[in-house]
Formats: sequence, structure tokens, C-alpha cells
Amino acid sequence: MRKIYAALLLATPLALAAPGMASAAVVTLDFEGVGDQAAILEFYNGGTDSQGNSGTNYGVSFGQNTLGIIDSDAGGTGNIGLEPTPDTVMFFLTGTAVLNYSAGFTTGFSFYYSTVNFAGTVNVYDGLNATGNLLGTINLAALGAGPGDPNGAFSNWAIGALAFAGTALSIDFGGTVNQVAYDNVTFGSTDPNPTPEPGTLALLGLGLAGLAASRRRKAS
Repeated sequence: MRKIYAALLLATPLALAAPGMASAAVVTLDFEGVGDQAAILEFYNGGTDSQGNSGTNYGVSFGQNTLGIIDSDAGGTGNIGLEPTPDTVMFFLTGTAVLNYSAGFTTGFSFYYSTVNFAGTVNVYDGLNATGNLLGTINLAALGAGPGDPNGAFSNWAIGALAFAGTALSIDFGGTVNQVAYDNVTFGSTDPNPTPEPGTLALLGLGLAGLAASRRRKAS
């Protein structure tokens, strides 16, 4: 049976903004095609990530700290497993991960996240680069480690979702560096499906990047 953990949610709107020409279409960023530990940058904005890879132009750009990482079982360095859409997720190694959507989005916002031992926070703003009025906050609870597929401690996934009033232009994905993974970032909906099938085992003291890469992969 599929099983999903609930994210803690604080969804009180704190400000209103004119909707203007903001997009109400549902858009999901699954990060497939982003390079392993590449800065995502303009991958979804008509440009490339730091390794020269390009994706669909949704008008979405990312700050320098925002990185992609690929599951070690798929040839990357990520200590991840059972990703909602394999094999790439978003994370950060310094500061926080900031997303800018200059067209703006309304109605709702959602994503999957995985964190083993540490809580996190995601803030939505009506200005670019995490400025302006705070429209709402999502608090992320630690989920413990899962069994991977076959490797990857970061393989329990939960949904974070927020319905808000106003028009959002940026999102600040926070938490302890190298300890929170994000996938299926979705605008215009509080449902970031498809649903993963997380495990339930506990395993402490692991980091998201690099540790899985040090394990020897089984020969196929």
C-alpha cells in the first residue's frame, strides 16, 4: 500500500497583492535533466544550468545556491531514493534555495520534500528574490530515513502545500544545508502528484550529497 507523510502547514495569508497577469496554469518542475550537483540557474527560463543542460522554458529561474542532484543508483552522487519523479531532485549546500517566477502565480503551491533529522521552512513572497510581503510559510517536519531503491537514506517523502491570497513571485526553500531534498515543485495546485512510495526505516547522521557516492555500487 502506498503511504505518505503529512507536512506541517502554516497557511495563513499575510498580505494581498493585485493578481495582474499572474499565471493560474498548473506547472510542475521535476528537475529531470539538471546535471548532478549543477546550479539550476536558468534551466527553466530559456537558458541552462551550470553544466550547460536546458529544460522547458517556464519563466522560472533559481539563485546560485539552488542545485540539482541525481540518485546515486542512477549514476549521480545523491543519497536519495524513491523520488516522486526519478532520478533528480533539488537541494542546496549553502544559504537557502531561492526560486523566482517573474510572471507570478496564484491559487496554490506544493512540492514533495525529504529530510531525515532536521526540520525546514519554506516561505512564499510577493516580491522577487524572497523580498516584499510574506504570503505564507510551510514548516517541514523531519521524516526519518527510508530504505532507498536500493540505496538512499533520503527516501521518505512528504507533501508541503500552501493556499494563499495574492500573487507570489518568489519562494525561499530553507532548512539545514545538505539535509533537505525537494521534488515536483508545483505552481497553481496544492497537489504535487505523482505520489511516491516511501519507506519507514530510521537511520541517523547522514547527509544528502556525497555520502551515497562513497558506497560501492553493486555490479549489474
